[in-house]
Amino acid sequence: MRFIPVDTTGALVMVAQPPRPKLKNRQTGEMAMDAETGAPLVTLDVTFVANGEADILSLTVPQPGIPEGLAPGMLVSLTRLIARPWENEFNGQRRSGIAFRADAVTVTAAPSLAGTSA
Repeated sequence: MRFIPVDTTGALVMVAQPPRPKLKNRQTGEMAMDAETGAPLVTLDVTFVANGEADILSLTVPQPGIPEGLAPGMLVSLTRLIARPWENEFNGQRRSGIAFRADAVTVTAAPSLAGTSA
């Protein structure tokens, strides 16, 4: 399987949604687990701003790599962010996309409130 390292140098990364458990099976509620470590996986949505473009990325991160108290608006850095192209077919329809995964998330600073008034 092909993995593409993502350069986060100079990127602004901000939490968009709090982390939530990544489910392997939505019907049963079975959690997805890391194949190598057995750690539970979580999904974290972030706003990724680089080269004048902003995107919302949905990342998979092993739970030990998620700090307590992550909340929308927090600036973070991502350790070993990779992109993995995927493709599947279901009921005759072909779907494809890019899955993103990071080893860990680190809070870097509080968001700037410049230009706001109290």
